[in-house]
Amino acid sequence: MDKFKKRLQTLLEERNMNQKELAKQSGVTEVTISRYINGSRKPRIEIVNKLAEVLNTTTDYLLGRTDEKNSPKDKKDPFPEEFTSPEDAVKFLLEQNVIMGFGGFDVNTMSDEEVLEFANELLNQLRILSYKYKK
Repeated sequence: MDKFKKRLQTLLEERNMNQKELAKQSGVTEVTISRYINGSRKPRIEIVNKLAEVLNTTTDYLLGRTDEKNSPKDKKDPFPEEFTSPEDAVKFLLEQNVIMGFGGFDVNTMSDEEVLEFANELLNQLRILSYKYKK
């Protein structure tokens, strides 16, 4: 529980929030929040869930099970779902210097349909690789 009280205090500071505001938003008393922070009281799981929600973090982080403040689902996918405009597809392709240089592809000689197909296929391959090697 030592990590819990430290992390609760740190999150309050990071969010420029005081104990009174946290108490109001989480539905517990300010005295109870103070007791969590000084370690004289342990919260029930429902309260941990509510505190995590209010502080925009995970229960695992609050409880010290992980050092990741946000859940993996909160992390934005670096890739768009799909390209629908040739301009966005060309921009994406040109940012992939290694692939463009290695493959000898010239987007200037491709039709809009070919650019979209190529960019979306590359997007799918990058997504597969990122899932496979994500740790």
